[in-house]
Amino acid sequence: MIFMNRGNFVTLILLVVIIAIVSAGCSTLSAENGQKSLASSPNDATGGANYEAGIGQGNYRPVPTQAPVSTGSPGSADKDTTIDQKLIYTAQVNLEVPEVPASVDRLKALAAAKGGYLASSTFSTQINDRRTAMVVIRVPSKEFESVLAGVKEIGKVTSANTKGEDVTAEYVDLLARKTSYQNQITQYNEIMKKTEKVKDIIDVQEQIDRVQTSLDQLEGRMRYLNNRIDLSTITVNLAEKEPVGGDTGHSFARTLNEGISGLVGMLDLLIVALFVLLPLIIIGAAGYGVYRWRQSNKAVNAVDIPKPETPEKK
Repeated sequence: MIFMNRGNFVTLILLVVIIAIVSAGCSTLSAENGQKSLASSPNDATGGANYEAGIGQGNYRPVPTQAPVSTGSPGSADKDTTIDQKLIYTAQVNLEVPEVPASVDRLKALAAAKGGYLASSTFSTQINDRRTAMVVIRVPSKEFESVLAGVKEIGKVTSANTKGEDVTAEYVDLLARKTSYQNQITQYNEIMKKTEKVKDIIDVQEQIDRVQTSLDQLEGRMRYLNNRIDLSTITVNLAEKEPVGGDTGHSFARTLNEGISGLVGMLDLLIVALFVLLPLIIIGAAGYGVYRWRQSNKAVNAVDIPKPETPEKK
């Protein structure tokens, strides 16, 4: 058994403490170096960033991905996509009026007073000098009922027809398709900016032209619907009253026209009768010709036959 004095024991304790401190310091230094080494090594995020930063320096470019296009639909959670009901109002009214030209002027003034206009007018005169006209006016939809009531006050209504066509569903579909086409064009333009090959540029441009053509056609249809929705159409047929008991007074021109009409009608009947009786006429003429020929032959034969001589009496 070995016995240590007090001085050696203290020295041993100090040596153990020093060794423990040095070991702890080395462990801490190794951990810090490991963390620094881990921090300096490329991970997925930094590696992706360095890769993206190096794309412009190489020939390879990733294919851009298209984001999903939201077309929107009726009843969706997005309140901004909802639209009002779209209605097209049309009406057709037949009126009996004292004078057609004055009534046309009244219709034109009525439409202008309500913010509309006279779209078209057609005049005609019948054989009995009765004048008629067809007038088409366009008025704002909000003034449709009031203008229609004013039209009916111009003369006696003989018939009337009103129609309201709901085009809301078609309009919503056109809006959704328009948004889709616009998003496609935007995406194709972004692809065009990142395209370098001539063939790829031509292909992308063809797609842009195709979508743009469809978009132009769609916008044309929407403009037509908007015009029909904003401005209602009222068609008015005007006719003057017929004179009671027929026309009064004598008209030499009317008499002459009726005489010419009768003569032409008689000539038409004669031409029809001629063509109907033509086969009978031909057959009759042929039969009469044969009869005349036979009669002429009998006459010739009668002249040529000699008469028998009678014996003389002694």
